[in-house]
Amino acid sequence: MGALTTHVLDTASGKPAGGMRLSLYRLGPARVCLVSCQTNPDGRCDQALLADEALIAGEYELEFQAGDYFRSVGVALSQPPFLDRVVIRFGIAEPEQHYHVPLLLSPYGYSTYRGS
Repeated sequence: MGALTTHVLDTASGKPAGGMRLSLYRLGPARVCLVSCQTNPDGRCDQALLADEALIAGEYELEFQAGDYFRSVGVALSQPPFLDRVVIRFGIAEPEQHYHVPLLLSPYGYSTYRGS
């Protein structure tokens, strides 16, 4: 069966974004929070966000607490910060596959892609 994982890299410091809080939501008639976690020192959650029969086809959102993370590592941010919460909306079409959704992040920009 498949799995959904993520990884956050702080491109401003060139390090993994350890200690960042994030939540995963399933979208449908309502936006439902499925899991919340905090990244470990390697910028990853300790377990897959979803795996096996819990991973079903549909639309999802990952919401990363970027502003809180940057403040926690001593980055001076504008008020309000340019990026506070980063939301990535994506679809799972083949739940038997591995979906990896990494976030490359700085205080003023981010990128993502479907990794492996």
